[in-house]
Amino acid sequence: MNRLIFALLALFLAFGAPAQDWPTKPVRFIVPYPPGGGTDIIARILQNPLSEALGHQVVIENRGGAGGMIGTEAAAKSAPDGYTFLFTLSSHTINPLLYKANFDVERDFAPVSLVVSVPQLIAAYPGAKIHSMWDVVSLARAEPGRLQFASVGNGTPSHIAGELLMLRTDIDLVHVPYKGGGPAVADTMGGQVPLVIVTLPAAIAQVRAGRLRPLAVTTSRRNPGAPDIPTVAEALKMPDYEVDSWYAVFAPTKTPAPIVERMQHEIALAVKRPEVREKLLEQGGDPVGSTPAQLDKVVKGELRKWGEVIRQAHIKVD
Repeated sequence: MNRLIFALLALFLAFGAPAQDWPTKPVRFIVPYPPGGGTDIIARILQNPLSEALGHQVVIENRGGAGGMIGTEAAAKSAPDGYTFLFTLSSHTINPLLYKANFDVERDFAPVSLVVSVPQLIAAYPGAKIHSMWDVVSLARAEPGRLQFASVGNGTPSHIAGELLMLRTDIDLVHVPYKGGGPAVADTMGGQVPLVIVTLPAAIAQVRAGRLRPLAVTTSRRNPGAPDIPTVAEALKMPDYEVDSWYAVFAPTKTPAPIVERMQHEIALAVKRPEVREKLLEQGGDPVGSTPAQLDKVVKGELRKWGEVIRQAHIKVD
């Protein structure tokens, strides 16, 4: 009987105490991209609200390089003590399928919460005779292999969005990879390429100024920050098309469940705060605040989905 009591006490100390005592010092969010990018901006929108809720500072640590792989590996190898989290984007489920990774997305990370859903935007040069997604399909079918689209780079979500469009519509577009959204958008506005696929935050200002013609967003529903832009699924009557460039928080695997639950709870509350929600909407984000189970379902589903797209489209990176 005494042994049973001691065993139960040990379990309480191991799993119950962290939820009550945590945190007792600053909490680190590793952002695996440089300062100033979309991931960094979204993380910093949450930084102060989470710091207030936790009673200790949330520190953003930017570890850019290798398309997010360096920072992600650092987070995977961090102690699972509740003081290091990974704040990343949907490339989390694409990069390991294209590059040699020193971590396993499912094995080495515990899902915490989706933060926001962000669509890719398909937009056209205003001088092009492209006014809808049906125009894209019609032109591509009339002249296979001639119509170009710019992306932010090989293997990125914007590239994947274009490849998925080709697979779902049986058209042949020419992929023109750029080193980032800025150059891709600039060349499309200048007419060097007729189409661009880029995250909505990277192009919404140019759309509002009339320098880009929006055709569709790639998420399953319209973005609340740009409700007049249809989804690809709507525009082409193609319900199986979806590319969600989400942002989310993960913890190193074996982080105590009570800590993961507390962090998820605080994120869900933070994204509902009016001032936080407004900032996220300004960045083209649709606030979510999911459960760990919901994020886990997204990760598992996308690893299968993007693996199949990459195989069918024969996508390779240098």
